[in-house]
Amino acid sequence: MNTSRVAFIVLVLAAAVLITAFVIRTPYGSTVSPQPSALAPVEVRSYEGKDLSSINDFRENSIAGPQHVDIGNYRLTVTGLTNRTLVLTYDEILGHYPHFTKVVTLYCVEGWEVSILWEGVRVSDLLEDAGVDPRANTVIFTAHDGYTTSFPLSYFRQHEILMAFRMNGITLPPERGYPFQLVAEDKWGYKWIKWIEKIELSDDPSYRGYWEQRGYSNDGSLNGSISEK
Repeated sequence: MNTSRVAFIVLVLAAAVLITAFVIRTPYGSTVSPQPSALAPVEVRSYEGKDLSSINDFRENSIAGPQHVDIGNYRLTVTGLTNRTLVLTYDEILGHYPHFTKVVTLYCVEGWEVSILWEGVRVSDLLEDAGVDPRANTVIFTAHDGYTTSFPLSYFRQHEILMAFRMNGITLPPERGYPFQLVAEDKWGYKWIKWIEKIELSDDPSYRGYWEQRGYSNDGSLNGSISEK
């Protein structure tokens, strides 16, 4: 083999290595081009002709301040009256379950509101994957800071309720509930639990969460009374 042919082969191999280096393979076989690390995601402020609130338009009113979850150790547990207990990492949830987007307005009992484009997975898909025991009638959520709230199981079967991981095209920041916030449509803001760590199926419809124990309505519907009394 002459010298010029050897040089040509070397150049071809070098080009192949460079091309491979600039392609990232996802765990599911598709490929994406790498993005420059200096470019931060841009917040979406309108969607399908609707103006959106900013992710900064919220007031901080959590019971223990913003939580900073170590995503490497994070696990979501789906348990209780299920056929099996699910213990899922953040990446497993995002990679296994279909993603959905919708604009939903959060109304706070303090008098403010925000309309946000939420992206997440359906709670019903998680429950279906775990398998619902026929005795179950209530779904209890627990957050990283100990906050809890509950809903009738029928709420998730009759509506496409999301557990969001992104808002206005941006991954939830810690103060907004990273890694997951419940998008509790048609419910007051205290039902929109953040930093979700556990979903438990129960047969106790009388369960009361953090604010519900303090007199707030367990139903939490926008068209109902805020107070149980």
